[in-house]
Amino acid sequence: MKNLETLIRELCPDGVEFVKLRDCCSFKRGTTITAKNAIPGDVPVLAGGQKPAYYHNVANRTGETIVVAGSGAYAGFVSYWTIPVFLSDSFSVEPDDRLVIKFVYYFLKNNQQKIFATKKGSGVPHVHGSSIEKFEIPLPPIEVQTEIVRILDKFTSLEAELEAELDCRKRQYEYYRDKLLSFDNVGGQEVEWKKMNEVFDMRNGYTPSKAKAEYWEGGTIPWFRMEDIRENGRILSDSIQHITMEGVKKGNLFPANSFILATTATIGEHALLIADSLANQQFTNLTVCKSLSDRLLIKFVFHYMFIVDEWCKKNINVSGFASVDMNKFKKLEFPIPSLEEQHRIVSILDRFESLTTSLQSGLPAEIAARRQQYEHYRDKLLTFKRKGAA
Repeated sequence: MKNLETLIRELCPDGVEFVKLRDCCSFKRGTTITAKNAIPGDVPVLAGGQKPAYYHNVANRTGETIVVAGSGAYAGFVSYWTIPVFLSDSFSVEPDDRLVIKFVYYFLKNNQQKIFATKKGSGVPHVHGSSIEKFEIPLPPIEVQTEIVRILDKFTSLEAELEAELDCRKRQYEYYRDKLLSFDNVGGQEVEWKKMNEVFDMRNGYTPSKAKAEYWEGGTIPWFRMEDIRENGRILSDSIQHITMEGVKKGNLFPANSFILATTATIGEHALLIADSLANQQFTNLTVCKSLSDRLLIKFVFHYMFIVDEWCKKNINVSGFASVDMNKFKKLEFPIPSLEEQHRIVSILDRFESLTTSLQSGLPAEIAARRQQYEHYRDKLLTFKRKGAA
C-alpha cells in the first residue's frame, strides 16, 4: 500500500482523468452457437451464466479476456479468463493501451451490481455493451494500475487458497461416505435390496394458495423450500415461511423423521425433517414404510440419500420442465444392511462429518472475512481524485 501511495503522490498528485468506457474500450459480441452445433473439445463456451455452458473445440477469444454474460438470470455477470474461450451469448470488453486489462476487470467487478441493474427485457433479461459504455473509469498511470492489480490479485489468491482447502475437506468426507455406502464389501454380511417404492411412502409437496390469507397469516406449521436447506442445512426443524392448518390438504402433514428430496428445479438435494411439516412442489416427501421402520435407522437413510441425490442428477426428464424420471426412481434399489452394520456406518460417518464440520467451521467465516476485506480495499483502491476537482 505504501508503494502505491508513493506512486500516486509522484505520478498523479493532482488527481486522474476519468473517461467513459466507450472512449477507451471496445465491446465485441460473441458468436451464436448451440450445444447441438458445438464440437466436443476443451474450450469453455461462455453464454448467460456464471460458468461455462458447455465446451467446444474452437475459441473466438484468446489471451486475457474480460467477459460479460449477455442474457438470462446472470446477465451482466463479469468474468476474467486467461485461456482460450468461445463467447456465445456474451460480449468481451477490450481496453486500449491506456489501460491494464485486469485493472478494467477489477473496475467492472467493483461495479457488478450497477451492471446487473442495467438488465432489460420483460422475458429473458439482457445486458448489452451499450448499457455500460457510459460508465466512467479512472485513468491513472499504467504503473499505478499495475500496482493496484498486484494488490488485488494477492487478496483473491488468499481467498482461492482457503476455498481450495474447504473443497478438499468436503471431498474427503464424500470419498469415505461413498466408500462406506457402496456395499461392495460389508464383512461378509448380506445386504437386502428393495425398490424405493417398497421402502418409502411417497408424497408430493405443494404450495397452498397465496390468494387465501387464512392459509398463511399466523401460520405456525413449517413449510420448506430450497432456501431453507441453503440457509439451515440438511436437518430441518423449522422453516423461513409458515402455513396454517387450513392450508394443509386433508390435514395430512409430512411426518417428523421423513425426508424431502428435490425432484424438480434444483434436483438432487435432500433434508431430514425432524418436525411435522410440509414442503413446496419442488420436493417429494419420503417416509419409511411402517413395515421397515424397525429395520432402517433414520440416520443411515439420511447418509444414503446422498447417493440417491447423485442418481437423481443423472436421471432427469428434460422435456418441458426438468424433473427426475419418477418411474425409474421408484424402481431404484435401496440397501438394507443389518442394523449392526447400519449402526457402524452411521457411527463412522457421524464422527467423520463432525470432525470435518469442526475443521471447516472456521474456513467459511474466514473466507467471508477475506472477501469483505477484499471488496473494501478494491473499492478504496479504485477510488481516485478527479483531475481538476477542488
